[in-house]
Amino acid sequence: MREITYAQAVKEAMSEEMRCDPDVFFMGEDIGVYGGAFGISNGMLAEFGPERVRDTPISENGFVGAAVGAAVTGSRPIVELMFSDFMTVCFDHILNQAPKMRYMFGGKAKVPMVLRTAAGGGTGAAAQHSQSLETIYAHIPGLKVVVPSTPYDAKGLLKTAIRDDNPVIFLEQKLLYRTKGDVPEEEYTIPFGIADIKRPGADCTIITYGRMVQLSLQAAELLAQEGIDAEVIDIRTLLPLDTATLIQSVKKTKHCVIVHEAVKFAGFGGELAATIHESEAFYYLDAPVKRLGAVSAPIPFNPVLEKNCFPTVEEIVQAVRETQS
Repeated sequence: MREITYAQAVKEAMSEEMRCDPDVFFMGEDIGVYGGAFGISNGMLAEFGPERVRDTPISENGFVGAAVGAAVTGSRPIVELMFSDFMTVCFDHILNQAPKMRYMFGGKAKVPMVLRTAAGGGTGAAAQHSQSLETIYAHIPGLKVVVPSTPYDAKGLLKTAIRDDNPVIFLEQKLLYRTKGDVPEEEYTIPFGIADIKRPGADCTIITYGRMVQLSLQAAELLAQEGIDAEVIDIRTLLPLDTATLIQSVKKTKHCVIVHEAVKFAGFGGELAATIHESEAFYYLDAPVKRLGAVSAPIPFNPVLEKNCFPTVEEIVQAVRETQS
């Protein structure tokens, strides 16, 4: 199987869907001539032309609102925001318009739009360009929230998102763009709501998503040297959430550590922990569920300070150790 980058996988998914469906178009800041802030859309303007690859003004509130209107009137827009932090200037469209229209019109209206954006830290982009805000979107009924961790998942989940008749928030962690992985050339999609067991194990369940999947896998390899067999589960989609896989794993391992890049306080890890505690898995636990997340502080520009904001491999290893004692 060929190996491509996460960024290439995202571009392939968009390009293939645009070739198959003339109602799909792509819009955002600097996605055309410039090729996107992270180079993802290089060459797409030449292939699809300015009607379907639309450079927008620096007005997220304006073009996200335009995408909602386009979606509800028959098009299938893919919207790119340079950084997920910029979604805050168009919250009315994202939280109050797009997710509610289908319900308010009794199912007669569809809002098939995908909002792609680069999320998370690790690049020295500082406090206004480094946040992980997925918990906000997961709180809103009507949205679907996707956070792929590998090139394979990014392509398969994005194709599913583009074909969905509901608004999808598609969060891409910046440090993953250059990572490589196996991606088949043949057509495939990945259904929402199905977690992926990235590493089977018997002693502790590590539940994670996004960039923290890589760190959790590294931690699992170090733990294996100590005789601790950790299972790493990538939830892939926060909404819909595959609770069955999580519960079954914790019932098997009897221990659980939850890891995400977002701030720990009020983060999605709390929902995951509650999912375990409110299920039959609670009665199988031999230790409390542990959570790891970012510190409750704006993300610093200084690289040393920034690194200390997020969970590390060593912290994941220590958290798992503590569940075993």
